[in-house]
Amino acid sequence: MATIVRFHELGGPEVLKFEDVPLQEPGKGEVRLRVQAAGLNRAEALYFRGQYLEQAKLPSRIGYEVAGVVEAVGEGVDASWIGKSVATIPAFSMSQYGTLGEQAVVPAFALTGYPANLTPEQAAAAWMQYLTAYGALVLHGKVGAGDFVSIPAASSSVGLAAIQIVRDAGATAIAVTRTSAKKDELIGLGAHHVIVSGEEDYAARMKEITGGKGSRLIFDPVAGPYVETLAAGAAQDGILFIYGGLSMQPTPFPLMQSFRTGLSVRAYTVREITTKPDRLTAGKKYVFERLADGRFVPKISKMFVYKDTVEAYQYLESNEQVGKVVIRVL
Repeated sequence: MATIVRFHELGGPEVLKFEDVPLQEPGKGEVRLRVQAAGLNRAEALYFRGQYLEQAKLPSRIGYEVAGVVEAVGEGVDASWIGKSVATIPAFSMSQYGTLGEQAVVPAFALTGYPANLTPEQAAAAWMQYLTAYGALVLHGKVGAGDFVSIPAASSSVGLAAIQIVRDAGATAIAVTRTSAKKDELIGLGAHHVIVSGEEDYAARMKEITGGKGSRLIFDPVAGPYVETLAAGAAQDGILFIYGGLSMQPTPFPLMQSFRTGLSVRAYTVREITTKPDRLTAGKKYVFERLADGRFVPKISKMFVYKDTVEAYQYLESNEQVGKVVIRVL
């Protein structure tokens, strides 16, 4: 038997329940993990509230990101995986392959090893964030030396990954945060500049920081009306990547600013990486190498124990964190 987390109705974190279930045998192309740690993300909070791209099929498990040890493999899977320490990449449906619990069965193609210098907790806090930022900024945005990059919601795990990617590329990372409470910490975590959007004129500060050029790349998970402001600080031929809808408000297209500067506005999700094997292989190599040599270091905001799963998601939704919220399972 093993304990898993599942929910039978939509709502806040309180709908999450612990349930004892028999050990699940992996099917064709699948593996079973003994889970050691789980990283939480906003997609899961939207999922159990019924606000995610994918609707839950109740009752539903939850979770994309775990690290653990392979215990069993199904038909067609290389048995050499057994006993290896691995992490999961978010390349599957939560309603089919939720991972939060003492055991998780996932498709083998969603597994990756991780560098020996990482703990299981760090490994569970790495792949969603770095691959998400990699796809927009590196694969599509071609970030490089001399670029100015605007990063709204910069204190999130993906925002911090973006800061590290921008710095590694020799570009300038401009973190955007609503209040000054996190400003010093963002500077300490690598941001070259911080714009406090609730206290400063974003476009004016962006022009000041960039010498009038504006930001060539904008990496935004919030969407909603603020995209008009982000567009006003964009450079000629800039690209605005929108990878989330945290504002839960309609998102206007900044038409007039696009006329002026040739700004492109583009929706983006990490599925553009995880659903294409060649892109995923390249992304994994890019992230693995930088985790191994220390250029990338996952920032864990707060660690919870497994029995405090509900409290962990409540903390995630509080917006107090800087970095990843992680649950230590075993």
